[in-house]
Amino acid sequence: MDGFRDKLPHMDLMRSEKMTLVQLIIPVESAHRSITYLGELGLLQFRDLNADKSPFQRTFATQVKRCGEMSRKLRFFKDQIDKAGLRCLPRHELEPDTELGDLERQLADHEHEVLEMNSNSEKLRQTYNELLEFKIVLQKASGFLVSSNAHAIGDETELHESTYSNNGFVESSSLLEQEMRPEPFNQSGLRFINGIINKEKLLRFERILFRATRGNMLFNQTPSDEEIIDPSTSEMVEKNVFVVFFSGEQARTKILKICEAFGANCYPVPEDTTKQRQLTREVLSRLSDLEATLHAGTRHRNNALNAVGYSLTKWMTTVRREKAVYDTLNMLSFDVTKKCLVGEGWCPTFAKTQIREVLQRATSDSNSQVGVIFHVMHAVESPPTYFRTNKLTNAFQEIIDAYGVARYQEANPAVYSVVTYPFLFAVMFGDWGHGLCLLLGALYLLARERKLSKQKLGSFMEMLFGGRYVILLMALFSIYCGLIYNEFFSVPFHIFGGSAYKCRDATCSDAYTAGLVKYRDPYPFGVDPSWRGSRSELPYLNSLKMKMSILLGIAQMNLGLILSFFNARFFGSSLDIRYQFIPQMIFLNSLFGYLSLLIIIKWWTGSQADLYHVMIYMFLSPTEELGQNELFWGQRPLQILLLLMAFIAVPWMLFPKPFALRKIHMERFQGRTYDLLGTSEVDIDVEPDSARSHQEEEFNFSEIFVHQLIHSIEFVLGSVSNTASYLRLWALSLAHSELSTVFYEKVLLLAWGYENILVRLIGVLVFAFATAFILLMMETLSAFLHALRLHWVEFMGKFFHGDGYKFVPFSFALISDDDD
Repeated sequence: MDGFRDKLPHMDLMRSEKMTLVQLIIPVESAHRSITYLGELGLLQFRDLNADKSPFQRTFATQVKRCGEMSRKLRFFKDQIDKAGLRCLPRHELEPDTELGDLERQLADHEHEVLEMNSNSEKLRQTYNELLEFKIVLQKASGFLVSSNAHAIGDETELHESTYSNNGFVESSSLLEQEMRPEPFNQSGLRFINGIINKEKLLRFERILFRATRGNMLFNQTPSDEEIIDPSTSEMVEKNVFVVFFSGEQARTKILKICEAFGANCYPVPEDTTKQRQLTREVLSRLSDLEATLHAGTRHRNNALNAVGYSLTKWMTTVRREKAVYDTLNMLSFDVTKKCLVGEGWCPTFAKTQIREVLQRATSDSNSQVGVIFHVMHAVESPPTYFRTNKLTNAFQEIIDAYGVARYQEANPAVYSVVTYPFLFAVMFGDWGHGLCLLLGALYLLARERKLSKQKLGSFMEMLFGGRYVILLMALFSIYCGLIYNEFFSVPFHIFGGSAYKCRDATCSDAYTAGLVKYRDPYPFGVDPSWRGSRSELPYLNSLKMKMSILLGIAQMNLGLILSFFNARFFGSSLDIRYQFIPQMIFLNSLFGYLSLLIIIKWWTGSQADLYHVMIYMFLSPTEELGQNELFWGQRPLQILLLLMAFIAVPWMLFPKPFALRKIHMERFQGRTYDLLGTSEVDIDVEPDSARSHQEEEFNFSEIFVHQLIHSIEFVLGSVSNTASYLRLWALSLAHSELSTVFYEKVLLLAWGYENILVRLIGVLVFAFATAFILLMMETLSAFLHALRLHWVEFMGKFFHGDGYKFVPFSFALISDDDD
């Protein structure tokens, strides 16, 4: 058993790991391998010793630039593979590690090859598109020319600038009568231009032509039967074939310029139908040859991309690691001999042995004659905060870190939040039917944990998956609180036996509203189901949940104060214990701790005393007799004593501590005593961030006094407001219960009262929708955020500073895809 216990990891979550500042002196020949091995270990956070230098002035800036260029090439290959729709799985057989220089040459060769193939493919695609457009123009233009020769002048209509038909066809304007006679074009001087243009530009194109030629043109168009690929965007584009009849060289010049401006491609079409057919055959023949060439080029390009894709993942990992290594080497500085690199960093104390072993292995593998020197340094600044977590505690630690990273070695709220956070959520969400729904969702995430952890999830799904254990605990606690409230989708059940109440006599017709009497011991667990639907249900549940909220709130705030005591004792600050913890405990419990005591006594004795009256007149008339509101003997003198203690605690919090600090400061600089520093707030362990500045800055008594005044006022007022803040537990629990009751009674039961199966089905669907989206989503989010507020403000505000910074070691496991 002892051997098994020794193998368990030492996960002290109460306080962060002890950290050590270390210095490394690494010979240049083994520097790269040493940093690589440290990255694989992932337990050393390097300090930047070249913070005053720009990235371009650092020693290994060239290597970082090379890695950045290789990352760009790898992203280019990945984009090309995705664009081609290829799925390249990495090879499973082991491949020899590639040196960075060899990899750089391989990537350059592959990039040159792919770019050349892309350029050739783009040129071929451009030529193919032009020939395809030419073919379409030849096919459509023959119809234009035949119809123009066959129709008389009377078949044409005059086009006004604002005329546009519904079917998208725009009639042409009339030319002079002598130019429109059905004669051969070459005899009348009438000329034409054929082309093709994007469909969305057609209307504007025609209007510009009409205005530029002052109506002296004949325009005709028809949609092309085929869509054409745009080489720049690789998307299918709809185009229309057009023909423009005009007269004169000046009009031709204008029309060609307008065509160029609109991106319309013009193609020469002969008037002779025989030449048209011959030209069409030539175009079709060239299209067939180009299509075969394009297919062959695409196959060759895909083969080249597949060859890259097999090793792409490994290459990207290699380049990311190399760039991270050189970025870390840039944080190191050369010694005076320029033969060694000097680095400093933080590591957990337990990791020193592992780091030494890794550095020895790096020296051996590098065949270096000189080993790496590793020694511990004295730290003045505050170390980083490092908590070792597992899959369960990591989510709770992230919730705490979202408020602020714990100061080095101060008490960690995440330890207690593992229990208190889901429990306070469940107090507001208590319904074991809804808790079962949450439990099913959490179990689904846990069952697919291995598969989902390897997938790239969306932001919402990633958040749910990261908090799967939080959801699991919230579901379990919700089931527990739901059993206490005796609510299953707002319906009570006799799970733990029969009710303690029964009907008074046989004349009692409605046992849920009147005539109930207690005839046996109370219901063994939770709320008696007979309370549901009774006239006193709401007053009873309101009183129960409100008092329970106050008890839970006072308990959690006392826990926060107790943790502040352990913080002060750990850091050796006796002033905080004597002049902060003790008066705060006295003040809080003299008022609200006493209220909690009265609640428990009232529940225990079944007294009818009015606690509102007791607490109000405790301040207004402390010497007045309590009468019927007296809960126990000696209550009035006890209230007077507690009231005096609360009044004494306020100046106790305010005045002694600033004067004690002033006295310590004066004695320190008069050289009379030094040992008192170990028990004051100016100790290095207590205020590590300001340890150096305490010796240099002038002691400002007024600033310390004002700070203590603000802190005291904040605690006194916060004791009242924080206690009232815990009443949100009662309010949200009541809201959740009433909403659930409304959906059950006014939707499901109402629909079930009809004989129509369709109405019942609609009622079930509406009830399911309301339960899923309102109670299981909106109410869950609401209770989650309110529990978050209670922990961040009411609980952690009593002891948590949250001004530390995270331990971020150099680790290859922490490198993400975004670091490219």
